[in-house]
Parts: sequence; C-alpha cells; structure tokens
Amino acid sequence: MNIYQNILLAKENGQKLLAILIDPEKIEIENIHSFIKLVHQSIATHIFVGGSTDKNNKIEAVVLEIKKYTMLPVILFPGDYTQVTPKADGILFLSLISGRNPEYLIGQQIQSALIVNNSNLEVIPTGYILIDGQKETAIERISKTKPISQNNSELILKTALAGQFSGKKVMYLEAGSGSIIPVDTSIISNLKNELQIPLIVGGGIRNIDQLKKAYEAGADLVVIGTAFEKDLSFFNKIKKHYK
Repeated sequence: MNIYQNILLAKENGQKLLAILIDPEKIEIENIHSFIKLVHQSIATHIFVGGSTDKNNKIEAVVLEIKKYTMLPVILFPGDYTQVTPKADGILFLSLISGRNPEYLIGQQIQSALIVNNSNLEVIPTGYILIDGQKETAIERISKTKPISQNNSELILKTALAGQFSGKKVMYLEAGSGSIIPVDTSIISNLKNELQIPLIVGGGIRNIDQLKKAYEAGADLVVIGTAFEKDLSFFNKIKKHYK
C-alpha cells in the first residue's frame, strides 16, 4: 500500500496522523540521529522534509541521513524545484492555489517535472492554501503572495473546492512557519464538511491543546515543525497525552 492509500485509509478509519516537518536549514546532519529517536518515541506517522529556502543545498543529504534511521515515510515538502530529490519516498507536489503568482501555481512545478518523472517518488498532488497567521511568513515573502484572511471563510472554502475539482488529492491549510496563531478550528471544520479529500493542517501549532483542537475540528494529518525545533520535550508531551 502506498503513502496516499495509507492516508486515505486512516481518514476512513478516523485515525489521526502526525507529520514532523524537518527544515534542512534548521537542523545539523550530526543531530539527525538523536532527533529521529525522539520522533520514534512520539505518535508521529510521517516525516516531511523541506522549507521555504535551502541556501546550502542540504535537502538530499538530510533525506539520506533521515532514511538511515527510520522506516517512516519521508515525504518532500519543497519550497522550490531545487528541493526535489529522488532519495525521498514521496513528494507533496504543491500548487499555491491561494496565490496568483504563476511561478508558484505552475512555474516551479514545470521546472521540477522531469526530475520527478525520472524518479521513483510517489507523487501526491497537493493544493496549498496559505492562511493568515498574523505574522508575515517566509513563504509569503518568497512567493510574493498574500495569505487569505481567517475571516474570509467563504474564499478559503471556494479555493479548496476549486483545488479538489482540479484534481488535487489532498488539501493543505498552512498558517506558515512561526505564525502567531494556527488555522482556526471553524475553518478546518468547514472544509472537512465539504471536501472529499484528506485535509492537512500546519503552522502555529505549539501545544497539546492546539493539536487536539485541530484533530477534533477534522484535520486528517497535522504538521508540526517549529514547536519541536524550539522544545524537544514536546515529543514526550505528545506521547504522554496520546498513549
């Protein structure tokens, strides 16, 4: 069974998934082994690798090091086409559908197409919706697009539905790395009730209560990155809460 089929099965069974996001710019190769040990002690089901930038071209080295120590699926979450490596298991083939910059709607995807086609990566077409987390994020600056206001729930829903009807297999609601607030639970619930595809939620989730609320609102998979970067004990807190 492939990665996407597992996500679908979890959605059908009501199993909640957790992805740990590893930013190549924020982790040292020599620290990956100990970090993955903590990942294994948590309820994590997936590892995402990527960031808004990768100035030192570490993505492939980081993926290879991660795969030495885990059997969890390692999935690319690329900020641009240079972050695509065939060494991972899969890729969220992202299209920033909340923005109107053609470079991130289709331009970067075109540049990565042959690399992906010549690899064994499992491709998961993903609609990526940037939600205002009350802080300008790196993806906002780099993509030169504005997030959708959390008050504009109708636009968020229409954008997500348009992505689904265009063939996206998952929808990713992103408040942005380091955002002050996460995606509101009412937005998650609204999309959960209308979408037929799995819903991923990330950005601004820093504690157990926020994680629990995201799950209860309908997130099928939650992505956490910054919280673990700043507080490694968060792994243990999650394990204690969900054991």
